Amino acid sequence: MRPRSWVLVLAAVFAVLQLANVTGRDTPDTKNYLSYALSLTGAGKREAAAATIDYVCASRAGRARRDQSVHVVRFHRPDPTDEVVAECRAREWAAVRPRLAAGQTGGHTVPYMSERFMRIFEARPGYPVFLVPFVLAFGVTWGLWAAGVVLACAGGVLAFLILRTLAVPVPLALSGQALYYVLPCGTTAMRPMTEGLLLALTLAAVWGCALVLRAGRTRSGLALVAGSLLALFTVKHSQALFLGLCLAAAGAVLALLRHRRRRRREGRGPRRAVALAAVGLAGAAVTVLLARLLHHPSEADSLQDLLTGHFARPDRERPWAEFWQLQGNFWVEWLRRQAWQPLFVAALCAGAWGALRRGGAVGGFLVAAAFTGILTQAGHPDINIWGDRLIVLAWLLPVVGVPLLLAPTVRRDGRVPLPTRGRPDRVGATG
Repeated sequence: MRPRSWVLVLAAVFAVLQLANVTGRDTPDTKNYLSYALSLTGAGKREAAAATIDYVCASRAGRARRDQSVHVVRFHRPDPTDEVVAECRAREWAAVRPRLAAGQTGGHTVPYMSERFMRIFEARPGYPVFLVPFVLAFGVTWGLWAAGVVLACAGGVLAFLILRTLAVPVPLALSGQALYYVLPCGTTAMRPMTEGLLLALTLAAVWGCALVLRAGRTRSGLALVAGSLLALFTVKHSQALFLGLCLAAAGAVLALLRHRRRRRREGRGPRRAVALAAVGLAGAAVTVLLARLLHHPSEADSLQDLLTGHFARPDRERPWAEFWQLQGNFWVEWLRRQAWQPLFVAALCAGAWGALRRGGAVGGFLVAAAFTGILTQAGHPDINIWGDRLIVLAWLLPVVGVPLLLAPTVRRDGRVPLPTRGRPDRVGATG
């Protein structure tokens, strides 16, 4: 079969496997994004709240039913679905009804928590807008599932395209797509949260860098990077800021290294790397400017949200001092856990080795993009965040870097150098 056929087969296999868990993927943030999307379809606050609460409670009931069916003590007890749904609905409506009655009806999200906390999700319209056509076409349950499948499959396809642009053989490029699906990238992308869209847009930006540096398609590559940064602003503006700064730093370092290396031979600097750095820096600057103009929650708001348990306690008087203390404690504990189970660190090291050794300049931009996962985690030093989803962007490094590490050395013209023919004593001779 042609490579595109294998790409579609891998995506189809992944999609079929996801039928095993149509529900039960929701997180505490899901109801905020879903209620936003439902409001964009024209639903009122109470209608959106009812649909969102039904979805969340049905998911919790499904998980409870499956957990009980394999519990060594409770597996023979009656189905807990009705009881779990009733308790869940009572608890969720108890949080929503008083706020609706008090007039907290502004914005697009249903007021599950305080207005100050909900402002964080009001500033993220990108993912709810993406959900709208799926919810309208398939309903809430199947719409969220289909949206997750599309995002996860798109991420795998983008990994394949990056590797092929780097002249990696088709089987190894397909392995990169498969790695995206089987590593936490695929699992997280299937959750009804922003991370799936963040992963896909970050990969799109890396592909844009590859198009500029390896395929010679400068205009389309730069446009793809700029478009990805702009789209990221609507999904989660902090990620747009981190990615823009990291791409700018990678481009600046690469430009400096190439300038020193080529100054004597060519007399000109690496313009493409400088162009990518300029686009990244411009994206970061535009992100900061738009966030201020649109009055998005600031870093101070994010800090208080972290330290006060989503504004459930009074604001901290010395938030930065407490944040840096928590930061140190977090990374010490994180490293301790990684030493206990070093798969993630080993995968990062292998991916970084492959990216920098075989990926050339594009490898540097890949490392920079993956580093945004570390920055996102550092901005929220909470060891109990759902499934390490904040750091999931760092998994893009092994997804692309490991196939690069396994690939044969490829010349700039896309050819693989073959061993020299001839007698053993003339190995390496020319002519």
